[in-house]
Amino acid sequence: MDTKLKLPIYKIKINADDADESGVSYVALVSEPAIERNWMAYNKQFKFIADTERRILTGPLMIADLPIYRRSESMGEFYVVFEKSEIEKVVQKFFRSGNTANVNMMHSAESQVEGVYMFESFMVDETRGILAPKNFTGITEGSWICSYKVDNDDVWQNYIKTGEFQGFSVEGLFDMELQTKSVEQDIIDLIDEISKL
Repeated sequence: MDTKLKLPIYKIKINADDADESGVSYVALVSEPAIERNWMAYNKQFKFIADTERRILTGPLMIADLPIYRRSESMGEFYVVFEKSEIEKVVQKFFRSGNTANVNMMHSAESQVEGVYMFESFMVDETRGILAPKNFTGITEGSWICSYKVDNDDVWQNYIKTGEFQGFSVEGLFDMELQTKSVEQDIIDLIDEISKL
């Protein structure tokens, strides 16, 4: 059995109190998103877009219940999972804090970019009739999807159009809580569910 299946799973948690620094503070444009889902760069190939180049990026920021592999010097190898209820807190705090234009490249504080901002955001919620765009398969209930407008010519021409960046990655402070039930079985169940999509 793959040793990665025996790794611990930590649930990501934040403190919803605005005085606490936990939560998502930046969104990075990255070449390989940890959630392994790329964005869609809208152009004329999509029926619902009228013009040929609107400079819009749409993609998931967090996928509910998706185990994300991590490795650190202090903790070793493990998985983290964002649950639907926690994603909702993260999203609400992100907007309350006014972080919609906090964007950088590859999680570098020296590579903050202007002229790239979130203008659309939603959580997948079937009870409210909010579904993932049909181009995104395997997006679970409670996942966070957004669209960014890229007015910055340099970012668009040299990083997006070239395909160097493929998706989003959230950045912030989070607490982690070790999942109490059978870790190995949870991983197996989650991987089985994802592989069916």
